[in-house]
Amino acid sequence: MTSKVLVIDPSERPEVIKGLASEIRISILKLLRGGEERNVNQIADLLGLPQSTVSSNLQILEDAGLVTTESRKARKGSQKVCRTAFTEILVGFRNGLPDADDGTIEVAMPIGLYTSCEVSGPCGLCSAEGVIGLLDVPDTFLEPDRMKAGLLWFTRGYVEYQFPNNTKLNRTKPVALEFSLELSSEVPGTAADWPSDIFVQVNGIDIGTWTSPGDFGDKRGVYTPDWWKLAGSQYGKLKNWRINGKGSFIDGKKISDVTLDDLRVDQHRSIRLRIGVKDDAEHPGGINIFGRGFGNYDQDIVLRIAT
Repeated sequence: MTSKVLVIDPSERPEVIKGLASEIRISILKLLRGGEERNVNQIADLLGLPQSTVSSNLQILEDAGLVTTESRKARKGSQKVCRTAFTEILVGFRNGLPDADDGTIEVAMPIGLYTSCEVSGPCGLCSAEGVIGLLDVPDTFLEPDRMKAGLLWFTRGYVEYQFPNNTKLNRTKPVALEFSLELSSEVPGTAADWPSDIFVQVNGIDIGTWTSPGDFGDKRGVYTPDWWKLAGSQYGKLKNWRINGKGSFIDGKKISDVTLDDLRVDQHRSIRLRIGVKDDAEHPGGINIFGRGFGNYDQDIVLRIAT
């Protein structure tokens, strides 16, 4: 069975937590974990439980997306065949952003919708369906199909995204900016120990650098499509940059004294995010940016403006 890993934040997927909150349901998942297909009667016999008990618990697991079922013809009527959807489930609070509320403006930007770029090879772009353009050819980053990208990578250079400054439209005052995206280093093949200094600029001002520890390929990313080779980059780390009145932070740790006032957000119609690896970086280990359809977090680049 192909390894499938589910990574969840309990605050975002309460139905999954409910599915796991039962010894009976845990026993069913363990029974199916190896990839075996079993019908309700087989599960009931193996666990020594009434068929009605197994059926009701299977329905909860199915509703949570932890088990898939299929009706098949049997000698008499039909039977319900069950299999597990995941081989491994990881539960943890994400280092991402707080839930949006009435005081937060959120914009999600697909990773292929950058407005400018300057990259060096090895480099490339992929959608969930396949490779976009030519691999290791920087000009491919100008292809119109780049808007479909779910994964992009390059060695040095940058991509820049232009987010609308909706605070001007809403006539509100921003008090913090937050960017959330999934990143890793980039090396031909993969290497867990391959540091890379990834920089972020906002409105042309350096916010700070995060050193990615490596390019991860020990297991397939939760959302990475099956056609993507296992020898390639599989997933990254979900990183959160925050800029407020006290400075700039990565995952809550202060990295610079650049404040929101320094960015002069109120003077710009857009908010420009530039991310990449500089030529003079101490660890020029490349960059992977994961978007929807790849990695462990099925999300675009998310900007949230607290007002």
